[in-house]
Amino acid sequence: MAKAFDFKANVNKALADQQLRGNFAAAMGGFVLKRRALLSDPEETERLRAAVRAIRRRTLAKLPKLLQKLEENCTKNGIHVHWAETTDEANALVLSILRSHNATRLVKGKSMVSEEMHLNHFLEAHGIEVAETDLGEFIIQLAGEPPSHIIVPAVHKNRRQVGEIFHQHLPDTPLTEDIPELNAIARKTLRRKYMEADAGLSGVNFAVAETGTLCLVENEGNGRMCTTAPPLHIAVAGIEKVIEKLEDIHPVYRLLTASATGQLITTYFNMITSPRRKGERDGPDEIHLILLDNGRSDILADPELRQTLQCIRCGSCLNHCPVYTRIGGHAYGHVYPGPIGKILTPQMVGLDEAGKLTTASSLCNACEEVCPAMIPIPDLLRRLRSELNAPSGEGTVRGHGAGRSCTEAAVWKGWQLVNTTPKLNELATRMAGLLGDRLPAVGPLGAWMSARTRPKLARKSLHRRCREEGVDDV
Repeated sequence: MAKAFDFKANVNKALADQQLRGNFAAAMGGFVLKRRALLSDPEETERLRAAVRAIRRRTLAKLPKLLQKLEENCTKNGIHVHWAETTDEANALVLSILRSHNATRLVKGKSMVSEEMHLNHFLEAHGIEVAETDLGEFIIQLAGEPPSHIIVPAVHKNRRQVGEIFHQHLPDTPLTEDIPELNAIARKTLRRKYMEADAGLSGVNFAVAETGTLCLVENEGNGRMCTTAPPLHIAVAGIEKVIEKLEDIHPVYRLLTASATGQLITTYFNMITSPRRKGERDGPDEIHLILLDNGRSDILADPELRQTLQCIRCGSCLNHCPVYTRIGGHAYGHVYPGPIGKILTPQMVGLDEAGKLTTASSLCNACEEVCPAMIPIPDLLRRLRSELNAPSGEGTVRGHGAGRSCTEAAVWKGWQLVNTTPKLNELATRMAGLLGDRLPAVGPLGAWMSARTRPKLARKSLHRRCREEGVDDV
């Protein structure tokens, strides 16, 4: 039986892990500084952000038509297009395609949608050998862990830990912390996987409706190997990954790389428009594109919450989040961590399962300030928190009202009564002045005071002091 998601326990465990916190402290600061250096002109940055937001909003506003156009143009190009409403359907499609080609060995590029599908576990249970080829994904696959970050899956590991993983899981591998040597070990292992693979699977950064082109952004070349070396290529993408026109790519790509890793451009930018044509020396004989919904249509239907789908998966909100950078991605217990995960996951799986994630924010707005698509993450968090605690019958997100507490509701009713009744307000103020410094450190107050100084309340309220000093009309 699967263990229930306990966010509070996960957070406490992460905070107690000094190795984890040290690794994150060392890694996160670098991303922030690189982004800041590359986006040093505030006016230019804001102009680009406004352009990306406009492109994403325009795309979402006519998403059904663009998806139809994408399918038409991909089909013209010889790409087989499939639709999956759920992750189960998407997994079944991948397996069916592999079996129709008698494929038993799959090399895989980085793809958050495939993580959303829990694809590796599904395929391995059906006898398919899956090899992750992104270096970070390769490391955590050996370690038996899920990604900790959207773009840097193994950010929580230092080089000593990586060396130990290679030594333990790769036969005849010496124990080393030398980074070039570790890279060489991974390269040698993966090169054999590419040569032996029957099929390759990748994600999609942009699916261009105008031309039926699938675009991949990467730095290691493993995405290019997965999509060109094996005879069969399967691409999986969420339906929101559509871009209307080729000319829309430039500003989105510019901010994607700058926000993610502080790069002007990435080492590789792949544009896949068709299977191998006659006379071409490389490329797959067959390409399949699987477009996954998995709750995205419901998100799209809500004018406010659809802003969640503007995300271009850069991970910048994670890099700047004071919560994520202290607890890491695994504490979130779901595929998408950090600020974007806190608004996306509850909408996908329901507030009853993941509503607690919405509480992991101080609403400091750091995520919104760096988001390249200008998603108002704090506003959406407030909306989801409100729905989490809504009375029965109120709210539209699945699982709304799951976090409602009768005790908390009564406390807020009492607070409302005290603050709308002058006599009660005066009495409460006097009592707070007399007893405020004796607040017991129990329950929620105990947790609050464990990291804060006990508040010292004034003996007399401002109203009372004014009256005593002869100020009228108070």
